[in-house]
Amino acid sequence: MKLPAKIKKLNKRERYVIFGVAGVIGFLLIATLIVGPFLSRNDKLKRNLEAKAAMLEQMRRLQSEYIDLTQRAKLSKSQFQGRQKGFTLYTFCNRLAGSSGINKDRISYMKPTKKDDKNSSFKISRVEMKFEAITLEQLTTYLYGVETSKNKIDIKKISISKKDKKQGLITAILQVETVEI
Repeated sequence: MKLPAKIKKLNKRERYVIFGVAGVIGFLLIATLIVGPFLSRNDKLKRNLEAKAAMLEQMRRLQSEYIDLTQRAKLSKSQFQGRQKGFTLYTFCNRLAGSSGINKDRISYMKPTKKDDKNSSFKISRVEMKFEAITLEQLTTYLYGVETSKNKIDIKKISISKKDKKQGLITAILQVETVEI
């Protein structure tokens, strides 16, 4: 006996149950094989879109950061080029000490060093100096002169100790540096 003949032998209610079960199975097959991949593809596209949007936002942030850095670099370069011809950090520090009222005999040492950066055309010029038996006012004047200079000089290290408690004299070791083009 063939399957349609067997179905014809069943009563009406049993046929409805079989057709209903077959319809549910067919619906589940269609949902699993056609609609499921379509929905998962949509989810994948949404995830890709979100990832691309995050990348775009990061690129915009990096672009604005790059523009800011290039503007700062141009400003710094113009300030460096505005230095007087033949500028050296050692000479600047020596002259500033004299104009701050620090006598030459109060300077124990001045050690200039230069460091070439292999990845750029810039050189870092550094001077370490030691002042002995100077007043706090002289040191303050000197530090103010370094910090307010248009030559883009930074104080990298400073060490201050009391020399003579009665006279208020101090000893200071400074390390200043700048970038040379």
